[in-house]
Amino acid sequence: MKLHLANFAHQNVFTGYGDNYVQINQTRYDKSLIVLPDYLIEDWSTPPVSQLKIQHLQNLLAHSPEIVILGTGAKLQFPDHALLSNLVKLGIGIEIMDTKACCRTYNILAEEGRRVAAAIIIENC
Repeated sequence: MKLHLANFAHQNVFTGYGDNYVQINQTRYDKSLIVLPDYLIEDWSTPPVSQLKIQHLQNLLAHSPEIVILGTGAKLQFPDHALLSNLVKLGIGIEIMDTKACCRTYNILAEEGRRVAAAIIIENC
């Protein structure tokens, strides 16, 4: 395996995560948000995963991602099939993961130069 240093200059990257929070560029967030390499949508108002609709992703779609990674919290939860179908019809890939896996995957794709968006649902207890 060949290893190399990542070059995240001037990009949003996850620098930490834990129970009910993520860190982006060393700043902690404890509310749901959407992260793109060059843009943050803070305080993303979102329903539970099972009720998530395409309308909840309109701000994200305006940034033309090629893939959306949905981080569903501490455990893997799947949204309604209609949401997945709508994204596929728009030519946008979708992956569903727990939030920790989402953060790691986003960083890899962003470093590769992909137009990735991470939609992170923070579960506030």
